Amino acid sequence: MMNDHALIKALQEATADVFSTMLGLHVICGEAYSESNARGQCDGIIAVIGLAGDWIGTASLYCSAAMGCLISSHMLAGEFAEIDEEVLDAIAEIANMIVGGFKTSVERHLGPLGLSIPTVIYGLSFSARSAGKERWIVVPFSCGDETLKVKVCLTRNRRLPRLDSLGSVRMTHR
Repeated sequence: MMNDHALIKALQEATADVFSTMLGLHVICGEAYSESNARGQCDGIIAVIGLAGDWIGTASLYCSAAMGCLISSHMLAGEFAEIDEEVLDAIAEIANMIVGGFKTSVERHLGPLGLSIPTVIYGLSFSARSAGKERWIVVPFSCGDETLKVKVCLTRNRRLPRLDSLGSVRMTHR
């Protein structure tokens, strides 16, 4: 597995690149940290993307409604003051670009990875967490007065489907 520093660097570079090239915005990276589960309730938008291959896990982007509107305004060249379908679609696409950039960067160390379709959740006073006890790497960013967090949780895939000599799928442990 890659070390935490390399994973953090990949998240930082992918996020800065997407914000710079796709949105024309500059983000400032805060100090990365790890957490086992989400702490407390939050308000805003979370985009979640699954990762699968020899390593499996989840990546997510969390931002406030105001940050979601700022991102959407820059991406779609319009003015967004409240969350609607266009804002949620824009956040899903930005998360997909960031996680896609991260995936491309780490694949040379972790092997090929597939990405799920982004799921976007918006609301007030909610919490999201994974069912396992795996550790998440969290990289916070600021853009003007707004913030966002990009998070990733990866673990080795111990049960990969394998084809037997007849082409049937069988489960094996690694």
